[in-house]
Amino acid sequence: MKILVTGGAGYVGSTLVPMLLEQGHKVRVYDSLKFGGHGLLPCCQNRYFELMKGDVTDRDGLAKALDGMDAVVHLAAIVGYPACKKEPQVAQATNVDGTRNLLDLRKADQKVVYASTGSIYGSIPDYVCNENSPIGPITLYGETKAAAEEMVLNAGNSVAYRYATAFGVSNRMRLDLMPNDFTYQAVKNRNLIVYEGGFKRTFVHVRDMARSIMFALDKWDTMKDDVYNVGHESMNFTKEDVARQVLKHVDYYLHFAEVGTDADKRNYEVSYEKIRAKGFETTIDLDRGVAELVRACKLIEFQNPFANV
Repeated sequence: MKILVTGGAGYVGSTLVPMLLEQGHKVRVYDSLKFGGHGLLPCCQNRYFELMKGDVTDRDGLAKALDGMDAVVHLAAIVGYPACKKEPQVAQATNVDGTRNLLDLRKADQKVVYASTGSIYGSIPDYVCNENSPIGPITLYGETKAAAEEMVLNAGNSVAYRYATAFGVSNRMRLDLMPNDFTYQAVKNRNLIVYEGGFKRTFVHVRDMARSIMFALDKWDTMKDDVYNVGHESMNFTKEDVARQVLKHVDYYLHFAEVGTDADKRNYEVSYEKIRAKGFETTIDLDRGVAELVRACKLIEFQNPFANV
C-alpha cells in the first residue's frame, strides 16, 4: 500500500513510519520539520521511504503529497495543551484548516486515519466515557481536534481514533506528556511537585498508537466510518498513581501540593470496549513504559520547548 503520513516526523509518526516500512508499505512523509526530522534518518535506508517538506495549510504542497496515495494517516497537528496555548492561531490553522484542506483534496477512495484525542471529553470525573458520550473540550487543543474529527467522520471512508494520553520513548521525544515529564524530572532533578494529584487520565504507549493505525488499515472494511477510543481500562490512572509508579524506578523526592493548580483541568476515565471488540489490544503497560523512559532520560538531555508555557 502507498501511505501518506502527515506529520510523520513527529512523536507518533517517527514511531509509525519505520513500522509501516517493515511491513513493506511505500511511505511518503509530509511534514513541516518544525522540530527537525532526525528521528526519520534510519528510514532513509529504505528505498520505499520518501520525505516531502511542507505544511498542511499549503494546499498546493498537500495536493502533491496526496498524489498517488492509497491511504492517509493524518497526524499533522499542533498537539497538546501547552503547544496550542503558545501558538493559538497556528493551532487553529493547522488542526482545523489543515484537516479541511486534506479532506477537500483527497480522492474519495483514499482512506483516512485521523489521530483525534480523548481530550475532547474534557472534565467528567464521575463518569466512564465511551464513544457515544457527550464531548466537552476545555482546552483549545481539545476544541480544534473535536472540530477536525467531526469533519473527518462526515467526509466518509475514514477512521477517527480518540487516543488516551500518549507516553513512552520515541525517536522524536516529547516532554509535554505527563508520564514523560514526571520521569524526566525525577531522573534529572530528583524531585517532583504534583498538583491536583487526584485528577485522572488514561494513557497509551506510543508504539501501541502506531500499532492501532496499522490495525485500522489492515481491517479497513470492518473499521471504517467510525470513531474509537484507543487505550485500555487498566491504564486509567490518577496523577498520583503515575508519580508513584516512577518512584518504583527512581529514588526522588515526591511532594503532593495542597495549594496550587494544574492549568490543564482534564479529568476523565474512558472505556475501550469498542475497539477491543474489533480485536485490538494494547501491549505496553505503565510500568514497562516508565522503565524505558528512565533509561532514556539517563542517556539523553531532552529539550522541552513548552517548559515555560
